[in-house]
Order: sequence, then structure tokens, then C-alpha cells
Amino acid sequence: MFTGIVEELGEVTAVETLDDACRFRLRGPVVTEGAKHGDSIAVNGVCLTVVDHEGDEFTADVMAETLHRSSLGALTVGSRVNLERPTAVGARLGGHIVQGHVDGTGTVLERTPSEHWEIVRVSLPSDLARYVVEKGSITVDGISLTVVEAGSDHFTVSLIPTTLALTTLGVKQPGDPVNLEVDVIAKYVERLLAGQEAGR
Repeated sequence: MFTGIVEELGEVTAVETLDDACRFRLRGPVVTEGAKHGDSIAVNGVCLTVVDHEGDEFTADVMAETLHRSSLGALTVGSRVNLERPTAVGARLGGHIVQGHVDGTGTVLERTPSEHWEIVRVSLPSDLARYVVEKGSITVDGISLTVVEAGSDHFTVSLIPTTLALTTLGVKQPGDPVNLEVDVIAKYVERLLAGQEAGR
């Protein structure tokens, strides 16, 4: 489990394309400290498993399902990525409960700068819109954010200078894809209520 508090901006250093998968090598001095085979690291919000680790770099395999559901397939050598290690038991939950299981992708539609923050509008797939509410939580490229406005096909978030400086959302431009993970609690509530309705 993650919290959506990005620990560092990493970099893709190698991409190996396989028949139905990809193998990425990524650099991240913070998240690789103490890393070992089998550990989990979130890359732009996608929970990946460490295959190999050497120095400040690690490799991770990405299967076809993940490439289809996320924007990881668009990464190339030199791409910057948000990195986060799983939260430790007993640690502060700085963001919200994030599984690292991407529900779909959106596209940056518009950036509106202000003196002290920036509003970013992102497209929202129709099948995810019902889980997104004003002042609720959403994960964008692995970043835990609060929804400012929730529309039927888009949402907006307000980014503080720290988020702009320390994550990929500081450089994403209109047209760029982003990974989205909605609040898992909303999905469980929907499933439970559907079961109750079916039993009546």
C-alpha cells in the first residue's frame, strides 16, 4: 500500500521491449536505498516489483495488462517518473490509501497558473467519473491530490509549488497522458450496495 506522497523524481535509464511486456531500468537513489528483489516501488502510480537492484538503479517488468491500462508504455529513456516506496506499518498516512493499481488514464487538458499555485484540468474516463467527487481524493501519476472540481468527463486539481517542483505534474503539458487511480473505498461501497440491492 502507498500513500501518494512522492518520494523523488526518478529517471528511466533503459527500456527493453519484449513480445508481451517491457523491462524498465530506473534510477532513484532514495527508493533504492535498502531495496531488494521482490520489493514494491510505485512508478507514476503503478505498483511494480523490483527484479534487480544495483547502486541507485532497479529494474522492473511490466506486463501487457499494465501497459494497456497505464501510460507506462509511453516512457522512453530519459523520462522522469514519480517514485514511492510502500508505506511502513505505523507510519503516518500523509496522503490517502493508494494501491498502485491504476484504473485508467486521463489526459492533461489545461494548465492555469496563479501566483502561488496552478490549476490543472484532466480528462476523466466515463466509467471512473462516478468515483470522483469534489474535495475527494484521486491519485494522478502516483500523486495523492484533492479534487477541486468534478465534472462528468474531467476534474481539476490545485497544485502547490512543492508538487510542481518535485513531481512530474510540474512539467506535464496539455495532451500528455497521466495514470489515474480512484479512491478504492468508493469502489468497495458501490459493490457492497449493489449486493444489498440484488438481495432485496
